[in-house]
This record gives sequence, C-alpha cells and structure tokens, in this order.
Amino acid sequence: TALPMDAPAIADADILIDGNRIAKIGPRGSFTVPADATIRDVTGKTIMPGFIDTHDHIGTVRREVLDTEDWALRERLAYGVTTSFDPSTLTIDEIAYKDMLDAGLMTGPRLPSTGMALFSFNRFSSLEDTEKVLSRFHADYGLSNIKSYRVGSRQVREWVQMAALAEDLQPTTEGALSLKLDLSQIMDGYSGNEHALVALPIYKDVIQLLAQSRTSYTTTLQITNGGATGQDYFIARDNPSSSEKYRYYTPHFALAQMTTRLDQWLPLSEYAFPTVAKGAADIQRAGGLVGIGAHGNTPGVGFHWELEAHVMGGPNITGMTAEEALHAGTLGSAETIGRVGEIGSLTPGKFADLLILDADPRTDITNALKIDQVMKNGRLYKAADLSQVWPDAVPAVTPWFANEYPAIGAPK
Repeated sequence: TALPMDAPAIADADILIDGNRIAKIGPRGSFTVPADATIRDVTGKTIMPGFIDTHDHIGTVRREVLDTEDWALRERLAYGVTTSFDPSTLTIDEIAYKDMLDAGLMTGPRLPSTGMALFSFNRFSSLEDTEKVLSRFHADYGLSNIKSYRVGSRQVREWVQMAALAEDLQPTTEGALSLKLDLSQIMDGYSGNEHALVALPIYKDVIQLLAQSRTSYTTTLQITNGGATGQDYFIARDNPSSSEKYRYYTPHFALAQMTTRLDQWLPLSEYAFPTVAKGAADIQRAGGLVGIGAHGNTPGVGFHWELEAHVMGGPNITGMTAEEALHAGTLGSAETIGRVGEIGSLTPGKFADLLILDADPRTDITNALKIDQVMKNGRLYKAADLSQVWPDAVPAVTPWFANEYPAIGAPK
C-alpha cells in the first residue's frame, strides 16, 4: 500500500524512482516500467513519504572540526526522519554539515535551517539596516528561511518580516511564552509560529486566526508547554535504554543523560500536551497548517513520540487521528518550511524520500516505528544499521561507541 499524502492511498501500487526523484506512481500495471529497471518487490509493506521534523535543533554537530559520522544525524535517518529543519543554529558551522549531506559525504537527513536566529542584540534601527543584515542569509549562506526571536518592538519585528520578503526568506518566530507576542506576530504575517501557544485551551478566535492566516503551527510537545515536560512521559513509558535499535544508534553517555535525569513518574493528567495537541488538531481541521517538530532532545525516536503526542488524548480531550498526524508530519511539515514542491508526498518530480514500513501507520500511529527500509534522495538503506542497498551495496558503518554496550551488534 502506498500513502502518497496528497492523494488517496493506493492499495496495490507501483512506484518508479529515476535517480533521486519519484518518476511515476499509480496502481500496479498503470504505467510502463522501463526494461532496464531494477524491480524491488515489497508486497505487504506500506510505503509513505519520509518524515520531516520542522523544529529539530541539532545539538551534536561539532563546531569548527567537522564530524562526518555524527551519530545523531544517522539516528534521525534510521528512524525515518529524512529532513530535519533547525530553526536557530548555534553557529554557521551547521551549514557545512548541510552541504556534506547534500553532497553524499555523510549519511543523514536533509538539513535545511534558518542559520543563526535574529535576536535583540542585532539592534535594528531602520528597515534598510534590517535588509543589510538579512541579505547575507540568502546571498552568502544560501538559506531560504530566517528565525526572528524577540528582536525588539513591534515595528522592528515588522521590519524583519518586510526584509525577509525582500530577500526571499521565509520567516518563522515564536512568542517567548507571551500570547500577545504570538498573536501580534501572526497578524503581522510571519509564516511560522514555533512552540505551543501558552493559553490553554485555545478557542475559535485563535483557531480561525491561524487557519485563515495559514501561519504554520509547530507545537513541540516534547518540551514543556505549561505542564510537565512532554518527553519525560514517553521516556518513562518506553524506557529507550531497553530498545536494541536505540542502543545501536545512541552513545551510552547520551542515553544515560536522557534516561537518568527523571525525578519522578507523573500520570498523563499532569501533562499539558494532550490539550495543546487538541488545539493543533482543531487548527488543522479548520484548514490551518500544522507541522511536526520534536525539538531535537531525543534524536529519531523523539519525532515518533511527537506524532503519538498529537494523537493521544486525555479526559474529554481528542487529538488528531493517525492519518491527520501523518499528514502533518509529511506534507504539512513540508509546507511549514517552504519545501512542499520538493518533499512531503509521493508525487512525481519530488525527491525520492520515502519509508518502507512493516505495518500500516493509519491503523496505529506506533506502526510508524516499524521501519524496514528508508530512502533518502534515491538511496535506499536498511533501517536496522543504515547499510545501503541501492543503488550500490555499501556495508554499515560500525558506530564508534559500539564497545560501550555488551554485544551491541546490529538490531535484528
């Protein structure tokens, strides 16, 4: 079964990949397959677009000294995240990692970003001054997105928005726990709004504002949203240290830091993320734009927890359906970062970024974790160890931390 995301599911599908692009898709036998094509029979599997994380801070990339075997980037790809968007990099070094990934010198997801965010220390004094600063992001850094974070008064924030449009940059922002700041930036035309709105629950006025403005909404439910930190619920529930796959891709020190810092177990009723998720579902159902972003604290698996968090409910709370969450994590996320023409759906002409799953995630969102193979830019990998199986067979790279665990081995 193929899940194109921009069209109805195709129960028995053929997908033709030409180089790094999707050439054709349709019911079995609906188009002519080139005589020299390699046939890969994946009967019984579910194929869908790769996941797109719209708010993924890459905290592991080394600065000044480049690390071509960054474990967290590999981990993201193994968990089906074929594009990670970082809305505020610590330095411009991350742009070099993007270039290496694009050139095939590293294994990992696509890595678009805003570069370094704009802050109050930029001291903008005029629109012309603002345009001079923003010009380097597009012309010198080759970026298409910009992040504005508490740059000053509303006039200054509007200068940033105007300068971004002039420089062909898509601006995103956040409200710094101020609903007034969130709403004014949405009204002023910012393309994206990061993190959950702090007023819970939201009602028709805010829902319609986001729906009609088409300002994208990325909730980052894995971090705190007025309640306990969301990812702590999933860490306590799933215990990632017990996962053979997660141990394979994660150094011991990183796994220990993640799983040993929990002070206490809390019931779901202590968390705000189900209420936030309901607001996101209401916005999407009203015609608004929702992306999925897990913040980057728990690479790879964190995106799946984010999907689950958008589906989960609580007392008198209903989140997204599995299909709605999958749409948000693919096509919705692609539009959120301004790349709907390149990724996010199994559409001819788009990049060949897709997942081959052992089970249908529409029936159970946790089936999205059952990844057999992942394709990024036309290269097909086994999710278990990221050994490449197409277009050339390339053995898996043994993680540098493999001896930290007993009998690490590749996951079975």
